Amino acid sequence: MRRVTTTDLWHHYGRDRAERDRAVPDSFRWSWSQEDGPGPEVLGDLAGATLADLGAGAARHAAHLAVHHAPVRVDAVDASPAQHAMATALYGPLAPRLRLVHRDVVTHLRANPGAYDVLYSVFGALDFTDPRELLPAAASALRPGGRLVFSTLAHYLSGAPARPDVTAADIPARDPDGESATLRRWVLREHVWTGVLVEAGFTAIRVEELPAGGCGRAAAALLIAAERPAAPVPHGSHQGLHRSCIVPSTAFQERAVDGRPGGGALG
Repeated sequence: MRRVTTTDLWHHYGRDRAERDRAVPDSFRWSWSQEDGPGPEVLGDLAGATLADLGAGAARHAAHLAVHHAPVRVDAVDASPAQHAMATALYGPLAPRLRLVHRDVVTHLRANPGAYDVLYSVFGALDFTDPRELLPAAASALRPGGRLVFSTLAHYLSGAPARPDVTAADIPARDPDGESATLRRWVLREHVWTGVLVEAGFTAIRVEELPAGGCGRAAAALLIAAERPAAPVPHGSHQGLHRSCIVPSTAFQERAVDGRPGGGALG
């Protein structure tokens, strides 16, 4: 197999659904199944807020928030020409409240310091971008007190466990011609995620386990939230990091953080 970029891979993703389902979704879920579990309440009150969906794909989650939660604007950011074109065909008329941004996520975040109240990703850019590059860019793009929330796989879809350090694994993909290729996906253990978040300057880190459920190609996930502190955190401080045990629930459970560095059918 040859390695290709995410732009090549996402050429095929979601096309069948786009042909039969063009509606703005009436729900928003973080779980892999997209059928149950926590919803947009995890993001807080979005009225008057500016958000960005990182790795938005066809922008279905972003369209839901733009229509149903009264933000000032949701930027749906994706580097794939095919996904951007699909999102434009589906939800272009929702502008200006929904803005479809065809750009690399890290590049976009670095170019917009302090622009956002909330950043989020649903198995998107956080899974397919080195977190040591993306997370510092996300912290800089948030306003003080802003929040980052994302769902990510708790294990690879192949059954392989999450990585014990900040490394990716190659997963199967297809290029636009249907030829076999590989793509890097970061699936990390919970303490590794908290470590890289701390290194990027985030605090108030919380993790919720989302169980796999029983439908289709089920997969367990982690739902992770963190904040850019409203004031600078002293070097070496664990201010805002909470300690208790993690259990599945419909609300965030606080998780021990020690500061150690660390939907689709992919990986």
